[in-house]
Amino acid sequence: MEQRKTQQPSAAFVAASWVALFAGVIAFNIGLWNAEMALNEKGYYFTVLMFGLFGAVSVQKSVRDQMEGIPVTGIYYALSWFSTLLPVLLLTIGLWNADLTRSEKGFYAMSFVLSVFAAIAVQKNTRDAKMKRPEDNWER
Repeated sequence: MEQRKTQQPSAAFVAASWVALFAGVIAFNIGLWNAEMALNEKGYYFTVLMFGLFGAVSVQKSVRDQMEGIPVTGIYYALSWFSTLLPVLLLTIGLWNADLTRSEKGFYAMSFVLSVFAAIAVQKNTRDAKMKRPEDNWER
């Protein structure tokens, strides 16, 4: 399979990706800290966020591996997508049934989406930067 040339991400995009990731995660957690809900509910939402971040990074890695001709097993690829879509479903169900105002529900949904998107961008930038440094290239 043909190797694609990757362009080095700009410093501005790398910084914006990290700022977006921290903004989303910190905002989500500040919202949880200040929320008037039981500790087990806060733990549920925190776990959903962390699971979503992991799943998004895993999907990005497996899709990128396939694009670059690196073998990815079908089970890992499917589990990556499952680990991305399940937290979205769990967050949706949790917010649908939560005793929160619409603005609070929207806040959690948007900070979750921002965090997941930013995690994908940070993973992409990290991988692109690593591919440009021959001393760090794992595919010699």
